[in-house]
Amino acid sequence: MARSTDARAARLLARLQQELPRAVELRQRLHAAPELAHEERLTSATIAGELHGAARLTTAAATGLLARVGADVGAPVAVRAELDGLPIEERTDSPFSAAGETMHACGHDVHMAALIALVRAAGTLQEDLPAPLLAVFQPSEEAYPSGARQLADAELATAQPRAVVAAHIHPELAWGTVALDPGVINAASDSVEITVEGAPSHGAYPHLGRDPILAIAQVVVALHAEAGRRTNPLGATVLNVGVLEGGGAENVIPTRARARASLRAHRAEDRAALREMVQDVVHGIAAAHGCRGVAELIAGEPALENDDQIVTRARALLDAAGLAAAPEWRSCGSDDFAFYGELAPIAMGFVGLDGAPGFTVRPLHHPQLLPPDEAVGAVARAQAILYLAAAGD
Repeated sequence: MARSTDARAARLLARLQQELPRAVELRQRLHAAPELAHEERLTSATIAGELHGAARLTTAAATGLLARVGADVGAPVAVRAELDGLPIEERTDSPFSAAGETMHACGHDVHMAALIALVRAAGTLQEDLPAPLLAVFQPSEEAYPSGARQLADAELATAQPRAVVAAHIHPELAWGTVALDPGVINAASDSVEITVEGAPSHGAYPHLGRDPILAIAQVVVALHAEAGRRTNPLGATVLNVGVLEGGGAENVIPTRARARASLRAHRAEDRAALREMVQDVVHGIAAAHGCRGVAELIAGEPALENDDQIVTRARALLDAAGLAAAPEWRSCGSDDFAFYGELAPIAMGFVGLDGAPGFTVRPLHHPQLLPPDEAVGAVARAQAILYLAAAGD
């Protein structure tokens, strides 16, 4: 990186360090009061209170918030953090654990607190910023309708960012490292609602009906088998059936049965192949059982593809931020952050937690996942270098 970028990074990271104690306390408050997608009103109000006077604030996507620091003109670098929690009952022993059946089980509380620290730090260096910083506090990352889709279609499109970046915690990566890799790092994701209609009958007289339970059971098995025969094995794909329901009594053949599945793929051609395969399997197997099958596709987010230049520049700043490059990391996870790729170059880094102080490794979305307070600083530093990398010089 150019010396001017190195100097800016040093100044921004120094100011960021001063903001971390306040950000840690805020993280604890946010963790204790999670809200579900599209209901993040208290969360948004809390953020607005923290940034009052430090940035220019506007409401976005109903419960979201945009916070701009730096010049009013010029294309900003947008930095995203998510507002919503998950419908999970927390099972940690933390003194700031959430009560009830909603939880920040994906690190969103950490991401928000880190971005607030970055905004406040950048606000003290406005004349020295290489580009305006636009903090995007996005609602509904975990549920549809997607908050990123809404912002990309409206407020963020109006802002015309030069790039959009983000950092996300990950429990499988080593503490002190950040995965910053070019190209596709997360999969495209679609959902499918499957309905099989049969003909009801008494269970003792199956020949008088058409059994949708038997048919949908065969559909589930065939979907998993056929997924590996319709896509190139060199491409990353995943099919998962997570919901299966039908019937109400053990001695009755019901009228219908339902299933819900997710489809994930790194490559556009594999995504299309999975979609086509589901239709073929559902219609064909249902018909073979004398039933009618319907597969309704609910299109999700595209694959998340990191910009090569942003990643290269950010990796050059890792050492200055006290971080190191993780081994190459790609997954079939998905994130609606990918929608921002329709507006500008995007990049997301994954901040490792394995080995962090007091941290017990649990998967994302687990009721016992609890990133340590130190993760706020690690994520904030990753956000800072991604912002500088996207701003260029």
